[in-house]
Amino acid sequence: MTLMGFDRYDDVDRAVEQAVGANRRTRAVPLEAYRRGDDYFVVADVPGTDPADVDVRVERNVVTVTVQRRPTFRTDDVLLIDERPRGEFVRQLFLGDSLDSSKLSADIRNGVLTLHVPVDESSKPRRVEIRSAPDETPPGARPDGTMKGDL
Repeated sequence: MTLMGFDRYDDVDRAVEQAVGANRRTRAVPLEAYRRGDDYFVVADVPGTDPADVDVRVERNVVTVTVQRRPTFRTDDVLLIDERPRGEFVRQLFLGDSLDSSKLSADIRNGVLTLHVPVDESSKPRRVEIRSAPDETPPGARPDGTMKGDL
């Protein structure tokens, strides 16, 4: 039974990457970020990871996403192909002052991690009520500040 064909150029490149450990280096988690109304969303692909191997931490205005991908094979298995990236994947996001990092939430479904960051209430636009200032000019005063009847 044949698992794969032989392509000498691709196989040589792959063998060199595996030999020098290029497949094991720390990589960034691929992201997509967007705003919807008053909420920001960050979506990260984390396929093949156990939710317990995904860590999201917030410190002040920095969010750090760390994903650990482990091999599925055991040490006593005969390894035929090893192309899946594994190791630690890290990404840091800097949140603006207008975002409420204390209300950041995260969920993972089907290998997709979604972070939800709402806009801080104090940063949302609001209408300021305008009141009439009390009239401090006494009745009967002239624009120059003198009273009627003054000479």
